[in-house]
Amino acid sequence: VQLQASGGGWVQSGGSLRLSCAASGFPQNSYQRLGWYRQAPGKEREEVACISSSDGSTTYGRSNQGRFTISRDVAKNTIYLQVNNLRPEDTGVYYCVADWSYYELKGPCVAPRLYGQGTLVTVSS
Repeated sequence: VQLQASGGGWVQSGGSLRLSCAASGFPQNSYQRLGWYRQAPGKEREEVACISSSDGSTTYGRSNQGRFTISRDVAKNTIYLQVNNLRPEDTGVYYCVADWSYYELKGPCVAPRLYGQGTLVTVSS
């Protein structure tokens, strides 16, 4: 399984970004749960958002406050994270994460099996 994240960069406070993660290599007939974690400087990694492949249901971490939206393109096996009204405290490395199983996976991305390489988001005040 491979995860390829992109879309990070530098943005001013109040701006927006869209992160992308292309996923590939899942076992045939498996269910997936994909999502985003982030790690701010000096802080622990935290869940940002998660989406289920079986029904597209989504969950969000405590940092959301209505500013993050996770979505997916089933045909491209790609997920996106739209982040609006960025704040300096959103600065950090954003990781695409994945779980897969032969059973349906829904709910938060708890202890993901795989982390992608991460993409850096820097928000200046």
